[in-house]
Amino acid sequence: MTPRVALVTGAARGIGAATVRRLAGQGYAVLAVDVAADDPALPYPMGSAAELAAVAGQAGVEAFVADVRDRAALTAAVAEAERRWGGLDVAVAAAGVIAGGVPLWEVPPGQEDAVLDVDLRGVLNLARAAIPAMLRRPVPRSGRFLAVASAAATRGLPMLAAYCAAKAGVAGLVRALGSELGDSGVTANAVSPGSTDTPILTESARLYGLAGARDFAAQQPVGRLLDPAEIAQVLAFLADPAAGATTGAVIPVDGGLAL
Repeated sequence: MTPRVALVTGAARGIGAATVRRLAGQGYAVLAVDVAADDPALPYPMGSAAELAAVAGQAGVEAFVADVRDRAALTAAVAEAERRWGGLDVAVAAAGVIAGGVPLWEVPPGQEDAVLDVDLRGVLNLARAAIPAMLRRPVPRSGRFLAVASAAATRGLPMLAAYCAAKAGVAGLVRALGSELGDSGVTANAVSPGSTDTPILTESARLYGLAGARDFAAQQPVGRLLDPAEIAQVLAFLADPAAGATTGAVIPVDGGLAL
């Protein structure tokens, strides 16, 4: 059978990499997309070319280097998925960065721009590129546009104002897309993770002056950090053709943090 085809951004590490592995393990053909380079505006390392190559070492996965802030690059990534596998069924916007550590008005403008442009504009750019491709699939369709929001979408986290704003924007975006897509057979949803063991959480700990990411574990009722694979499992459920009754939803995967 022809495999379902997925495109995942932020694929070099963290939730993106876990999602690539999960989907590939379920038989998807996956285009793993990442910028695979550091951002001069941000003070911590991004996913590397070596990390992206390692993710692409799994059967059924191909790497593609693109910056989600570059709409033309994402359009090219979607075109590559269609060329290679004949279409696109799932797009997962998992690329994300974080910055802050001081009140909003003291955040360097370049860092603020990076957060808003990657975490929100990058999701919009992927939607603009990927949804038309999913709509090109013949009826009946089962296209899935998925995004990674955050518990920060609904919690006012001090010294992370731009990040909170971007993630709230992602939540609003998928609600609107769910309405716009209607009965097309393509759905739009997001997951809202809590404190997950990723490089972004490590950087968050540094911004808050904490000893490490583990210091965030106590704020979640489950009493631990979440594993990226746990978030990927829910994304894979939402990507399934059988999940067509769920659209415009933001699913908490937060260890009870929102309680």
